[in-house]
Amino acid sequence: MEVIHKIGRRKTAVARVYVSEGNGKFSVNKKDLKDYFTTGPLLYKVNQALNLTGNNDNFDVRANVYGGGITGQAEAIRLALARAMVELDAENRAVLKPEGLMTRDPRMVERKKFGQKKARKKFQFSKR
Repeated sequence: MEVIHKIGRRKTAVARVYVSEGNGKFSVNKKDLKDYFTTGPLLYKVNQALNLTGNNDNFDVRANVYGGGITGQAEAIRLALARAMVELDAENRAVLKPEGLMTRDPRMVERKKFGQKKARKKFQFSKR
């Protein structure tokens, strides 16, 4: 099997994931997964696609991620891994889609508009 390359995004974080056959090694930005994501919920999010498809120990995963915060990076890796699992086997889509792993979360920070204090906050109106 050749290396599968997929991209995932969330907020301003972008993750490039390379999946190849192996024994379950997972590295993020050349660090071990547990060193990069230290909390339980983030580790769960990153491994969710592999756990649902039953491929925890079948593949080696190498991820390059940049931008955003640590939560956005974890969710970007999750989307990229889900896309890779579907490319490996189309039947995985039926497992991942109901869990919401095939959808890119479109929520991003709204930009500040010209003539306003912030994205939504306006200057106080004064009649005189």
